[in-house]
Amino acid sequence: MADFGFNDHHQNEVINYMRFARSKRLLRLKTIDSCFQDLKDSRLVEETFTVDEVADMLDGLQVVVRGEVEMELINTAHTNVLLLRQLFSQAEKFYLRLQTDISELENRELLEQVAEFEKTDFKSNSKANQESSKPKLAPLNEGGVSELLNKEISRLQEENDKLKSRLRTLESQAMSALDEKTKAERALKDLQKIQGDQQCALHAQELCNLEDTVAAMQADFEKSLNANAVSQKELQDNLVSAKHDLLRVQEQLSLAEKELEKKFQQTAAYRNMKEILSKKNDQIKDLRKRLQRYESDE
Repeated sequence: MADFGFNDHHQNEVINYMRFARSKRLLRLKTIDSCFQDLKDSRLVEETFTVDEVADMLDGLQVVVRGEVEMELINTAHTNVLLLRQLFSQAEKFYLRLQTDISELENRELLEQVAEFEKTDFKSNSKANQESSKPKLAPLNEGGVSELLNKEISRLQEENDKLKSRLRTLESQAMSALDEKTKAERALKDLQKIQGDQQCALHAQELCNLEDTVAAMQADFEKSLNANAVSQKELQDNLVSAKHDLLRVQEQLSLAEKELEKKFQQTAAYRNMKEILSKKNDQIKDLRKRLQRYESDE
């Protein structure tokens, strides 16, 4: 059995404090485990993730775990202050002046002895301590530590359930907005593709007709050249004129295509699609801000 120079009463007080510290430590570890489990349940719903998505999930988890660890360290420091306050208050009643040596708190040999004491003496004396009277230095006069911890656990669990419900609601809204945005983009692409196919088919038919006309004129020109040499120049002029007409028609078709595209962009359907996409983008930005605010609050 490790010996720290305590009498039986003081050793029991030390064991009671170690039991309290261990229960707080286990509670905080369970909270940290639940943070990882919440991330798995709420975010790991897809097969693959991008680097940015993984980094975002890790950043959020880092904030939550860091907050839990920081809270536990702060609570531990404050608990130690309250314990010292109780000791000093009792010493003052007997006109004693207690002194502390901060350097001893980092004494590795003593820390190892405390760890060994927790493994051996704490387990062997746990049953005897449960039957002993209430400790004089207990933080509460009635109810003890168990009642306080049970209330704190119940409060934290209820708050955690509420936060999980809010997170599921926000994620559902975000997924719905993304689905609507995807459907709107797909509908816009289909509409543009239909308009483009119709215009291409019309232009192809007109070009085919013009090519047939030129081919017919070339055939007539060859026949006339063989039959009548006098009309050769006139046919050549007609051919050049026809080619000029073909170029002019092609230029007009190009202008008409640009005009059709410009008119399509000015149609009510195009403007409605564009307005829907803009609203969906605004909703997604708003939901992302709300998610970031929620993660920061948590």
